[in-house]
Amino acid sequence: MPNYLFVYHGGKMPETPEEGAAVMEQWGAWFASMGDAVVDGGNPVGISNTVSAEGVAENGGSNPVSGYSIVRADDMTGANKLAAGCPIIEHGTVEVAEIMPM
Repeated sequence: MPNYLFVYHGGKMPETPEEGAAVMEQWGAWFASMGDAVVDGGNPVGISNTVSAEGVAENGGSNPVSGYSIVRADDMTGANKLAAGCPIIEHGTVEVAEIMPM
């Protein structure tokens, strides 16, 4: 069964400790609902740099990454269904890509 990379874009920082606790509860419930499909729950990330032949852009790019996870699913359709339950969907998006074994 292949692994899939979930790359989170967007979202927002909680404005109060109570909002932060509610958001963490949503994420915890989502991860719990996926059970053994969660390979690596991942983490949020800081502002990224984009390195190219032209140099380094320190602005996070046009669609900054805000975090990642790795999940296991039968196929892309199954991975997309898992991603659809992600709490970030309310304020952002989940990019789904199959991890290709080398």
